[in-house]
Amino acid sequence: MWPWTHLAFGYLLVSLLWRLRSHRVDGAVAVATALGTQFPDLVDKPLAWGLGVLPAGRSLAHSLVTAVTVSAVVLAVGARGDRHDLALAFVVGYGSHLAGDVIPKLPIDDFDSLTFLLWPLLPLPEYEGAEPVVANVSEVLAAPTASLLSSPGRLALVALVVAVWWADGFPGVAGVGRYLAGDAKVGPD
Repeated sequence: MWPWTHLAFGYLLVSLLWRLRSHRVDGAVAVATALGTQFPDLVDKPLAWGLGVLPAGRSLAHSLVTAVTVSAVVLAVGARGDRHDLALAFVVGYGSHLAGDVIPKLPIDDFDSLTFLLWPLLPLPEYEGAEPVVANVSEVLAAPTASLLSSPGRLALVALVVAVWWADGFPGVAGVGRYLAGDAKVGPD
């Protein structure tokens, strides 16, 4: 999945969960969700592609071993600081990222490529050589338009996510606007 697809999938899950809990997604929850949906790639990709510290761009933070540990710590810190919602949003976002990497492999029975979920207990799948970071970044930046235009289903997904975000009151937008305007206070929208 692309970063924006991880974000959309995670946001839809958090919005649904919040509705089931009779809560409203606020700006802080939206930001925590966004961070959770990107966390595995923000850890693994730079450490693998840029620094060569990890063996692959889908290894350490994509492993359930790490995900369970990080999630337990985040939930514990959230409970101590009375920030349950933020912690839960991050954890749901994180879990949605891993699910998003797994779901496309299931219909094609590509189970061998899922060993990253249990790394380092299982060896990583064979990945084709990682291209230089600049090539990967340019591919990520060029992909949204090509990806969206390639399928009416993708356009419908974007419309769904925007509709849900709109129904939630576009949480996060006001906080980002305040931040960009120089107001250091970033609180609930």
